[in-house]
Amino acid sequence: MTRIAVYPGSFDPLTFGHLDIAARAARLFDEVHILVVHNPSKTPRFSSEERVELIRASMPEAARYGVSFPSSAHSKVIIDTLDGGLLADYCHRVGASVLVKGVRNGVDIDYEVPMARVNRDLAGVETVLIPADPSQGFVSSSLVKQVADLGGSVEKYVPSPVVRALAATAKNQK
Repeated sequence: MTRIAVYPGSFDPLTFGHLDIAARAARLFDEVHILVVHNPSKTPRFSSEERVELIRASMPEAARYGVSFPSSAHSKVIIDTLDGGLLADYCHRVGASVLVKGVRNGVDIDYEVPMARVNRDLAGVETVLIPADPSQGFVSSSLVKQVADLGGSVEKYVPSPVVRALAATAKNQK
């Protein structure tokens, strides 16, 4: 039986912390769907398609950032989008029995636990919480965007394709 997991997030933008959680999930499951989702409470910097491309461009370089994905023979990583509808329905469509969520702190846990209960009720999908690596546990996509917009360096927090994309959008923001 193939163990399929979905790792949903806005990934706006992708951080090293996101890559780390994805790589760790890929060691646990046969197939991991990194799913770019629309969060109605946020205004994204990048379109869903741009975020998918940034993830694709960043994954081959992940080892340079200290993140190692298992060999493709062990786990299949699929990058997809969900711009509307329920995450539980997506999980059912792809045959996923698990959602993977990265958590940085107690606030993240308090946010994720009620959603985990609802997803289990809606689709029988369990949620696995993976603690963030301490070196990236303080990094959020919002913080990265703010630092980049103010001219600060974000190279410690995001892959080089994301650094370039943020620089291009920061210029457009001014």
